[in-house]
Amino acid sequence: MQRTLPGHPIEILLVEDNPGDVRLIQEVMAETRIQNVIYVTRDGVEALAFLRREGAYKACPRPDLILLDLNLPRKDGREVLREIKQSSDLHYIPVVIFTTSQDEEDILSAYDMHANCYIAKPVELNQFIKAIRSVEDFWFTVVKLPPK
Repeated sequence: MQRTLPGHPIEILLVEDNPGDVRLIQEVMAETRIQNVIYVTRDGVEALAFLRREGAYKACPRPDLILLDLNLPRKDGREVLREIKQSSDLHYIPVVIFTTSQDEEDILSAYDMHANCYIAKPVELNQFIKAIRSVEDFWFTVVKLPPK
C-alpha cells in the first residue's frame, strides 16, 4: 500500500540531464511505498520555467521536493538553487542537491545558498539505489513537508 500526503501524492521535480540517472531514480521511486509523481527537466532553464509555470509548464503543479543536479546544461544547478532560494514564491520548497561533485567548495556553496541537503551520487549501483531510498525514507516519512 502506498502512502500519500493528505490529498495528493508527493510531487517531485527531478532536475537531471543524465538519462541513465533519470531512469534509475524513476525506477527506484516507483518501487516505494510512498505514492509519488516525478516530473523531469533536463536543464536549469527548463527547471525554472517549470517552477515558475511558464510556457509549456503553465499547468504543472508546484513540487513538494526538488532533486537538483549541479552540473546541468544551459543554466547550472548552482544558479537554479540561487534563484529558487531568492524567490519569495519558491524558497520554501526543499531542495536536495544530488550530484557527482564531491568538491568542498560546491558543498559549502550549496549550503550557503540554503540547500536543504547535499548528497554526492555514488558511482556503485547498489549505493546509488541506497542513496535514493534514503532520500525517500527521510523526506517522505520523517520530514513534514511544507503545505502547498
